[in-house]
Amino acid sequence: MSGVRLPEGFRWERLRRDHPRRQFRCGEEEVDAWLRTKAWQHQKKHLSVTKVLLDLDEWIAGYYTLATGQVDFSDLPAELAKKLPRRSLPVAVVAWLGVASHHQRTGLGRLLLAQALRDCYEAGETFAFVAVILDCLNDAAKRFYQKWDFQELPGHPYRLFLSYRQLESMMNDS
Repeated sequence: MSGVRLPEGFRWERLRRDHPRRQFRCGEEEVDAWLRTKAWQHQKKHLSVTKVLLDLDEWIAGYYTLATGQVDFSDLPAELAKKLPRRSLPVAVVAWLGVASHHQRTGLGRLLLAQALRDCYEAGETFAFVAVILDCLNDAAKRFYQKWDFQELPGHPYRLFLSYRQLESMMNDS
């Protein structure tokens, strides 16, 4: 998973106010609404960072939002928590990810997640965290992330995690 290769003419940009957010549609209203109404405001307040993938026509083909958070050690699986301090632990959060409807089933979801995980890994060189976590909106999203070795947090069937060690191994194998 070394450098994420994009289709010809596509490019990454950090979200700007003038990106065509209101036109983005992925088929999940919550994902669309986040980009339309909250992503820019949260980024301005340094609560999260959103990266957009622009297509040849300068439309948003997809996006992801990353943030940091904490999880209580008791929420982690025993094998991950056993050598960690008994307190809240830092995590990277894939807060949102969406692919525009007309770009779905083209592999862009994989590219978005690959880049999001690369960004998390690179941030982990400076800011330590024990896992990447995310919340799934539905079973289809859950199946997609589980293909990347994300696992359920005990007692939270739609909250998934990927340990930093797994992420590190993924990046070193690329």
